Amino acid sequence: MWASGPLGVGWVPDPGTQHFKRIFIEDGFLRSVGLGADLIRPLSWVVDLQGIYYDASRPSDLETLLQTAAFTTDTLQRATAMQLQLVATGLTKYNVGSQSWQRPAAADGRELVLVPGQVETDAAIRLGAPGIATNLALLQAARAAHPSAWVVYKPHPDVVAGLRNSGTQEGDAAQWCNQIVTDVSMGALLDVVDVVHVLSSLAGFEALLRGKQVICHGLPFYAGWGLTIDVLSTPRRTRRLSVDELVAGVLLQYPRYVSRITRRPCTAEQALSELIEWKARVSTRTPLWRKMLRPFIRHA
Repeated sequence: MWASGPLGVGWVPDPGTQHFKRIFIEDGFLRSVGLGADLIRPLSWVVDLQGIYYDASRPSDLETLLQTAAFTTDTLQRATAMQLQLVATGLTKYNVGSQSWQRPAAADGRELVLVPGQVETDAAIRLGAPGIATNLALLQAARAAHPSAWVVYKPHPDVVAGLRNSGTQEGDAAQWCNQIVTDVSMGALLDVVDVVHVLSSLAGFEALLRGKQVICHGLPFYAGWGLTIDVLSTPRRTRRLSVDELVAGVLLQYPRYVSRITRRPCTAEQALSELIEWKARVSTRTPLWRKMLRPFIRHA
């Protein structure tokens, strides 16, 4: 049994004592076709006994795993296969938006930089972005680093859907970028861009899978392992990882997957197969009934 609390915190009985042990529960990284804020059931969960992956102020089970695990050859081969399939199918965490986007003609010959927005009130910002902590400030930093680039800003899909509030002065984003995209899938964008600037967005991890340069202004779980350009330091993370090792820890060993078909635990590969089939069957357009339901979900 566990009881829910703030920030996905649960409490479970500690065997042999009269006390309860705190655990942290959150959606996994390959989640669904649709938004969690739309109450779409996830395919994956993470259960963390030390902390949670987006809280950089303390260790988490994921950080410890990445710092200490001895990944077998079989595990790394599975990680390689999963990475290739994710990139080939364009899958990301939520899998929303249309599938087509191409480099604008005006961007020819220029570096293409992506800045993904986040929900600024989320714990991932409060606990994982001790420096720059707003989308606008991130966008300004990206523009300062790439004054001649074509900068694309993608607001968070929860904000676009009206399920969460936009960030501080996020309405001024157009002054600092060349293009704002909304109904475009993250996978389609990542296939085309050259560089991604993030606070703690999962888009940075998804960009690493596609071989993109990722600049972290916050402290996401994938920073500090030698794969990203980090503005802030992560002293606890001293190991240098390959992308395969990162994928092995993040997608194979840390989450727990639950089949949509059997509602029972399943492997990462089975969950990925179900996600691919789910995406193929579902339209990228949001149904009218879900749009009408969103104001009630947000109020609740």
